[in-house]
Amino acid sequence: MAVCGTEVAHTVLYVAADMVENNTSIVTTSMAATNREMEKPLLNSSATSRILVIGATGYIGRFVAQEAVAAGHPTYALIRPFTASDQAKAQRVQELKDSGVHILYGCLSDHNSLVNTMKDMDVVISTMGGREITEQLMIVDAIKEVGTVKRFLPSEFGHDIDKAEPVEPGLTFYNEKRKIRRAVEAANIPFTYICCNSIAGWPYFYHTHPSELPPPTEQFEIYGDGNVKAYFVTGSDIGKYTIKTVDDIRTVNKTVHFRPPKNFLTLNELAAIWEKKISKTLPRVCISEQDLLAIAKANYLPESIVASLTHDIFIHGCQYKFEIDGHHDLEVCELYPEESYTAVDEFFDEYL
Repeated sequence: MAVCGTEVAHTVLYVAADMVENNTSIVTTSMAATNREMEKPLLNSSATSRILVIGATGYIGRFVAQEAVAAGHPTYALIRPFTASDQAKAQRVQELKDSGVHILYGCLSDHNSLVNTMKDMDVVISTMGGREITEQLMIVDAIKEVGTVKRFLPSEFGHDIDKAEPVEPGLTFYNEKRKIRRAVEAANIPFTYICCNSIAGWPYFYHTHPSELPPPTEQFEIYGDGNVKAYFVTGSDIGKYTIKTVDDIRTVNKTVHFRPPKNFLTLNELAAIWEKKISKTLPRVCISEQDLLAIAKANYLPESIVASLTHDIFIHGCQYKFEIDGHHDLEVCELYPEESYTAVDEFFDEYL
């Protein structure tokens, strides 16, 4: 899904009461083992902040966790217990372990365990999505009680939800995210809001991440007239820049926007880049504003949310119709000019 960089259907990070009861020994043992591991010094680490990623098995979460390790942070992922038959989940967890992420099994609904976990963390990053967005209120409660977490990055990873106004059901989705922002601010928790805009790749209006399907080879689906611009950012760059902000005093209580200049493109420009790569001109099929609104109105989840956000991006131009003031809002490429990012033209080479 290219819209908003946030997964609409994401891994659920809570455990039903019967699962918690059945896995109590697993949770307790894993947390105890992890706490012992925290006491060990991390060799060759230039970063000191301990980072907890909640939602690390999801699309954005994996990039964030892996980039945290790459930057030298002691990195932990809170993973709900899962059955041995869930092979896909097991593989994602193993990939995190292989990259150097420490796995901590637990659930958000276990407040005491969550509080104990937070006591050992400097930074908490949530990449939860979809129906689980409001579950982050339990994270806020735990951080508030602990009082020592230096930074919380709630699940944003899309547009600035206080500046965008998508049609329903996207607006309800944004209102849930706004509720988390207001709770964080009311609790006086130091925060950074990450607005990374669109995930690089071809922006499918149905619920599919760009990286999960290559750009079209038969025809392009163009939203509206295809001339409204958007910002496209690769998953690895989202992870890299997010981790850059966590120890940066300039980003405390700020909204950080990802606006890589070379990746500010219309769909027609995006299509032209891909056509040049494959040496082929493809026909364009228009997905009109009315088409997107009809899908949104049908209220099929998550497709209708994706359609409403696609409408906001490629019809309304919600990603660029406001200025970055440099006070409450910062731009990531201006903050870190020494860091290079992946241009769409370069990124498309991976599909060849």
